[in-house]
Amino acid sequence: MIRVLIAAGVAFVVSIVMGPRFIDFLRRNEFGQHIREEGPKHHFAKQGTPTMGGLLILFAATVGFLPVSHYRLQALTVLFATLACGAIGFLDDFIKLTHKRSLGLSGRWKLLLLACVTAVIAVVAHHLHLSTDVYIPIADVSVPLSYAWYPFLFLVIGGASNGTNLADGVDGLAAGTTIIALLTFTAMNVVSYVRSGRLPSDRNLTKLDLAIVGAALIGAAVGFLWFNASPAELFLGDTGSMAFGGALAAFAIMMKVEVLLLLIGGIFVIEALSVMIQVASFKKFGRRVFLMAPIHHHFEMKAWSETKITVRFWIVAGLLCSAGFALYYRYYFAQV
Repeated sequence: MIRVLIAAGVAFVVSIVMGPRFIDFLRRNEFGQHIREEGPKHHFAKQGTPTMGGLLILFAATVGFLPVSHYRLQALTVLFATLACGAIGFLDDFIKLTHKRSLGLSGRWKLLLLACVTAVIAVVAHHLHLSTDVYIPIADVSVPLSYAWYPFLFLVIGGASNGTNLADGVDGLAAGTTIIALLTFTAMNVVSYVRSGRLPSDRNLTKLDLAIVGAALIGAAVGFLWFNASPAELFLGDTGSMAFGGALAAFAIMMKVEVLLLLIGGIFVIEALSVMIQVASFKKFGRRVFLMAPIHHHFEMKAWSETKITVRFWIVAGLLCSAGFALYYRYYFAQV
């Protein structure tokens, strides 16, 4: 268990120590955020704030994880998904910065690259003989998807990556809610590890390794949040937001708790649904349901401060994650 704490501590220290130098590097090279014209007007004050903070998180988390890992394939897959989705986000950020615009990689290319990430994870899942059934708690039934499970993985990975990306619009919102979600997955694996055997030598090291990678990501993200708290000195960028989505999706897949991701990543589901509802309503009825989408912008237009939005979204995320953990404890332990 000490490995979990070491991973979190090392990642946090690396993130905190490197943060100021990284921000200074981004400023010197004018790697600043370009604000979309259709967003809230007061966001234009953030124009030029250093972005691609996800690089700091990815580096710190990797440094925290690798020295203490048992190198179980499940944990390495989570790290791969995090880095791969982060790389897609980095490409998006790089295009924005080099072309000095708010639009980067096209949606078609994002989906294609996410499909490549999904293909790798699907191969790993097949190698690990993961069940292609999807378990639904409360109803206590397993839905057999057979080969349809693999396209389902793409929906999980693509949905999580885009959901976290949509939530990255208010200082501290995406990072804070992701930390809560990662803490939930880490706690699940810690409890599963402890319950897997009476003696440490008999316990499931895969669960411990998943807890270690989760702790490393938490430590790195908390260090980043120090600089991302309102008013932010550093933005996640698509590098960080998509990396977070990849991590959450990979945890859900490797742990076979895909349905629980709807609760643990509930804030991101709400953000994505708000955009879908807004678009569908405008196309069909010519009217908008929200003042602006994603939904955190709706509350900004209602004159909520960014701090109020962030903290209240954290509270909702905490409640949803608590429900997810309770369902895991009640329904999934028999399968551990």
